[in-house]
Amino acid sequence: MRESAGRPAVRIPSRTRRGILGGLAASCLADPRPASAAVPLVVASKSDTEGALTGAMIALALEALGLGVVRKLGLGPTLIVRDALLSGAVDLYPEYTGNGAFFTDTVTDPAWKTSDGAFHAIARADAVRGLVWLDRAPANNTWLIAVNGALARREHLATMADFAGAVGRGLIRLAASTEFVESPAALPSFEAAYGFRLPLDRIISLPGGDTAVTARAAAQGISGVNAGMVYGTDGALDALDLVVMADPKGAQIVYEVAPVIRAEVLTRHPEIRPALARIFAGLDAATLRALNARITVEGAVAGTVARAYLTERGLL
Repeated sequence: MRESAGRPAVRIPSRTRRGILGGLAASCLADPRPASAAVPLVVASKSDTEGALTGAMIALALEALGLGVVRKLGLGPTLIVRDALLSGAVDLYPEYTGNGAFFTDTVTDPAWKTSDGAFHAIARADAVRGLVWLDRAPANNTWLIAVNGALARREHLATMADFAGAVGRGLIRLAASTEFVESPAALPSFEAAYGFRLPLDRIISLPGGDTAVTARAAAQGISGVNAGMVYGTDGALDALDLVVMADPKGAQIVYEVAPVIRAEVLTRHPEIRPALARIFAGLDAATLRALNARITVEGAVAGTVARAYLTERGLL
């Protein structure tokens, strides 16, 4: 899952889905390291489950190429890791294409709501900063709404259009972060696209952006809740018997994870691109959900899960 929350209006999410004040701490990472083939590459990740998982995959892939690696996994929220990359203190880390909308302050650009549009927009913007976006995973870890499985089966709810109908019938009580409720890019975007309005008295609004809380509320019917804000690759969705509402109209910004690397490093080590492309190509939504579940539900260590996955698929 991406780093939790943080996208009211044009604010960078704290997963940028997911810190602002924490970015000030990046100054302690601002000393660029000398460019040398003998210097190990620093691989970082943000402090969320999926970041640790994909960051571990990147580190393992580089080691398989014979490159030295220093791990800075779980380094911090988005701005800390992003600033460390820009300063040269970090060489590469996994980031989400949709966060480019906030990096570039272009949230209203419709390009961010398509896979290719989001990827190419941030790739172009970051090229002038000396950064290269490598091939992305085909999994959209955007904000979504999941419904209690029993309710979804009884009412035949599978898409946001179905959800809109259920709202109209007074069947939905939603748990979500305050940001999700108020940000024009989140619930209001769903409402505009699918023609519904969820009354505020049918929403339990939480100050944090932890989808583990909102998903569990929907699954267990806490305070009458039967729907919750989630991210597209959250690991606990299947275990909690939640049905994610599909968004065929593309109401949300696309968040596909990809390695972002300093151009100077890629020039020295061009073999990194195809090695990571082979890995990220296989990380579709179902795969990431299953791998995340091994960490968040079963309690496995992210690095162990990453190594087992890459070994099973002959990628190490």
